[in-house]
Amino acid sequence: MFGRKNAKKQRMDDMMERLRPDLTREALGVGPDFPGIAPNPLLSRDARRRTAELRTGALAIGVLVGWREVNSNPRLVLMLDVRTAEGAAFRGIADEDFTLTELARLAPGQTFPVRYRPAVMDHCVALARDADPAEVKRVSDLIDARTHP
Repeated sequence: MFGRKNAKKQRMDDMMERLRPDLTREALGVGPDFPGIAPNPLLSRDARRRTAELRTGALAIGVLVGWREVNSNPRLVLMLDVRTAEGAAFRGIADEDFTLTELARLAPGQTFPVRYRPAVMDHCVALARDADPAEVKRVSDLIDARTHP
């Protein structure tokens, strides 16, 4: 009874690993703290909670490394090298819906404003599509000042 939820989550992780080996933690370049890609984030309570928390997360800058298409919506898993204003750097994973036009414009090396949860640091990020351009510029300048003294 007490270990059932963890066993169920482990079975789901194993199923996703068998179905989509390109979405495993190792393939995405993240560690064991990453909670994994939800098969359907709208049906996953944890994924909905994480998305809500990321909407109000701290702003950072991510450089696109690559992406994987999850389904034909198109829903993509983006792999980003993220730098924060505080000086942290990590591999971020964003699970996002895109239009076909946005998908056609994706290219490695693109920079995106992203939001992350500093208290959690589980590699989950979200594109900050609603970010104020002045705030993005400020964060970008802070990151540049740290990397190029």
